[in-house]
Amino acid sequence: MQISLTPELITTIGGFPITNTFLMTIIISSIIITSSFFLNKKTKESKTKHKPKGLHNILEYIVEALLELVDSITGDRTQSKKFFPYIATIFIFIIMSNWIELIPGLGTIGVNKIHNGETELIPFIRSNSADLNMTLAIALIAVITAQIMGVSALGFKKYSGKFLVNPFKKPYFIGTFVGLLEIISEFAKVVSFSFRLFGNIFAGEVLLTVMLMLVPYFIPLPFLMLEIFVGFIQAMVFSMLTLVFFKMATEAH
Repeated sequence: MQISLTPELITTIGGFPITNTFLMTIIISSIIITSSFFLNKKTKESKTKHKPKGLHNILEYIVEALLELVDSITGDRTQSKKFFPYIATIFIFIIMSNWIELIPGLGTIGVNKIHNGETELIPFIRSNSADLNMTLAIALIAVITAQIMGVSALGFKKYSGKFLVNPFKKPYFIGTFVGLLEIISEFAKVVSFSFRLFGNIFAGEVLLTVMLMLVPYFIPLPFLMLEIFVGFIQAMVFSMLTLVFFKMATEAH
């Protein structure tokens, strides 16, 4: 069994490469979109007919818990409702991406391909968080959205004043230097976001693969539990940092 740093190619459609991580991104996105429509429909029905129950009740509990968590950081329910769709989507998408390949047996389903004269199994299921392309994309979405929200809340002139400060305004040059650091920090967020998530999930893949090759039965179970915990923590860290950046972007100096 080979450990690949890059996503593995399954097939091509019209010259467009379909990798296992790209396939999982499409599947997870479809599940989230379908579940959202289901939850919205059930919520409207529950307001007119009956109280929520079963799966709908669990989903509503998760949504309420996430909204209260957002409230604890923003301190403003109106602002929380504005940020919530982005934060909740990021959290749910990342945690599903982190956990999907931990389901036993799914990693053995795939296609056989010849590599270096040997037949290798290319699994359909691989965490898209272990693909730097995906983590970079979601990091860019988070950081760019923060800039848009900042401009929307403060106006372009006031928001850009965080970065572009007149060097001849007292204290001389200090504001310009701080503004330059702010610009650098925005780019640093993208690097930090993408590599933190990618590094942790890929390292978990390597750890589980090595342990399964060495001791294929009960010994890897504690490491599997550890990866479930790490997957949750990484999703929480990514979404909460995004929320903090949203809050900071919408505040004046």
